[in-house]
Amino acid sequence: MTLYINTTSPDEIIIALQVKGEKLVQRRLPARRTQAEKLLPAIDRLLKTKRIALRSLKKIVVANQGGSFTSLRIGVITANALAYALKIPVEAESATTRNIKKFQSYSLVEPLYDRAPTIGTSKKGEIIGLCISC
Repeated sequence: MTLYINTTSPDEIIIALQVKGEKLVQRRLPARRTQAEKLLPAIDRLLKTKRIALRSLKKIVVANQGGSFTSLRIGVITANALAYALKIPVEAESATTRNIKKFQSYSLVEPLYDRAPTIGTSKKGEIIGLCISC
């Protein structure tokens, strides 16, 4: 059983369960800049609706490219944390080897940001950005 997570849009969350590469169920949830509050409860509801235990998951696939800095980061961090806690593999949707960092007993997906985040505006009206892994 594979859990798919996509939070690249600031307006919605897409989650799905797949069995042997085929979609069992998919949900699109409105989440106007509220992915952080809604993602884990949505995953929990999806699993309970299908009567699937969290421990039944064997892999997590996460969208790791596109969208806003914050919405992308929420999905990737959640996928990495769940995979680590469950001791299952996590994969990037746009799978390239540089997106997955392998450690001793687990791997992490890195988000691919297409631009620096906009975190504020200077007094001169310039956009201030900070990008850790751009």
